[in-house]
Amino acid sequence: MVKRLITPAVCQFLLAMLLTAIWLPAQAQSQQLTVEPDRTRLYEGEVLTLTVKGSMEIDINLGNLFDFDMSSLPKPDIEKVEPDFEILAQNQQYSIRTVNSQMVGEITWTYQLAPKSTGELTIPALTFKEAVSAPVTIEVVDGSPPDQASPGRDSFIELSADKDEVYVQEQLILTVRLFFRGNLIRGELSEPTHPHVIIESLGRQQEFSRYRDGVRYRVVERRYAIFPQRAGTLKLPAIRFEGQARDASGNLRFLRDSEELFEVPVKDVPAQFSGETWLPATGVALEESGLPPSLEVATGENMTREIKLTAAGLPGEALPPLPDAVPDGLRSYPEEPERQTETTPAGLTSSLTQSVALVPVEPGQMTLPAIRIVWWDTEADQERVATIPQTTLTVKDPTTAAASPSPQNDQGNAGPEPDVSSTESTASPASDRTRLWQWFALLLGILWAGTLVAWWWSGKSRKSTPAQTDNRDEDAAFDRLIRAARDGAAVTPELVVEWANLHVPGHGFRSASDVVDHFDDETLAAELRRLQARLFAPGHKNDSWDGQPLARALEQLRRHRRTETSADLPPLYPKGLS
Repeated sequence: MVKRLITPAVCQFLLAMLLTAIWLPAQAQSQQLTVEPDRTRLYEGEVLTLTVKGSMEIDINLGNLFDFDMSSLPKPDIEKVEPDFEILAQNQQYSIRTVNSQMVGEITWTYQLAPKSTGELTIPALTFKEAVSAPVTIEVVDGSPPDQASPGRDSFIELSADKDEVYVQEQLILTVRLFFRGNLIRGELSEPTHPHVIIESLGRQQEFSRYRDGVRYRVVERRYAIFPQRAGTLKLPAIRFEGQARDASGNLRFLRDSEELFEVPVKDVPAQFSGETWLPATGVALEESGLPPSLEVATGENMTREIKLTAAGLPGEALPPLPDAVPDGLRSYPEEPERQTETTPAGLTSSLTQSVALVPVEPGQMTLPAIRIVWWDTEADQERVATIPQTTLTVKDPTTAAASPSPQNDQGNAGPEPDVSSTESTASPASDRTRLWQWFALLLGILWAGTLVAWWWSGKSRKSTPAQTDNRDEDAAFDRLIRAARDGAAVTPELVVEWANLHVPGHGFRSASDVVDHFDDETLAAELRRLQARLFAPGHKNDSWDGQPLARALEQLRRHRRTETSADLPPLYPKGLS
């Protein structure tokens, strides 16, 4: 039989394991409490690191070994500092040691505090359990930090503006620079805000390095275009920064800074400004394109005139709409204006582009009025005017030009003048001329007799026939017109003119409006206007087209005209002629 013996060494080992594995609920009493700031003098906006250390006894019990939560231990009453300091962050660490056979827990709290004001601030006495700390005095330096940063500063903000005063709605460039040391882990830099100011960011932030007082700093730079909307004094809220960085030793430091821009006077609109829309800028220009270089067009020809207004130092929303007045002989179909704003090193540059489709409907001289934009030159501090001078278009009728031959052509077609001297010298005798005319008269008689026989023979086979050639041309033109009208083609107005000249010869129609005025048909006029709006008006180019109403109006007009014509025509042959 084998006996298992428990030796004294084994008992001591088991007892030690039991004691280290047993945790009792905390019934300890406070031993001491110390408060240590990392510095007692700092600049306004900097962050203070406050370290608080305390200790307490801990009993051991097996019951709560795995349920014990160190974070549930009591904490010092740090809320006492809030009247003078803002608590940004906090952290705590624990360690346990044995003192006189008792388990003692040592706790370290680390707080990041931001002073709320300048001067001498006091961290009051804190309590933890029964221990009380001693109060600590902190000196916060008043005013903005100096231009040359002290070696002790970890971060600071610089603000600058490109002008000391501006007009209302004039551009002011604000530059924000954040200087910091160490490796930035987290950082938040606030944006400028104001309820009565338009603020636009000028591109992405820039990052570079710069030395101040022999100290190398990393710099983050942001630029903004600011447009005050009210006269008076502009005072922007402070720009703030909060972040964390590690120094060369690997220690984590909290960074906190703020800075305010100086007050900027904002002047009202000058009394001598004569424009309708206030435009304070460093440059304004007007340009146009799309008109033919010769300024000669034909009726029905489509032109797209583009006018562009550009301004330096203004957002696109501030540009006024461009005038769209045109003479009566032009039909205007303006598109929606396009506004664009671009960022440049000098600030914002904006543009407004207006495209207008122009269709001349009457021949003659058409004058487009001048365009004037009055603006205020902020650099010269005076009023200026951007202008597009008036333009006169010569509108010609293509049908009239084609029908009128030039004098040179008439003279070219004419035969050469006879040479009188040559005729006289080579003239034949009178008898020869007589015989020639006799033969010529005989030939004409034979041809006339043949024509009578042919006319009599054709009269027997048919009683009466219209001019089939003219009818075939008119039918073909009308078929083309109907197909174009149903498809909504752009050539429909031209085909209306072509068909009308064949259908009612002798009137010399030159445009679709002439045809509408001649027939005085409201349905035809309305449908042609709807077709032109679809072809040229903005926003209607992709609309569906139903050409049946226009086709029915043309067919009804043609039938009505043919009925009137057939009723008024006299009989083809006189009575009794067959």
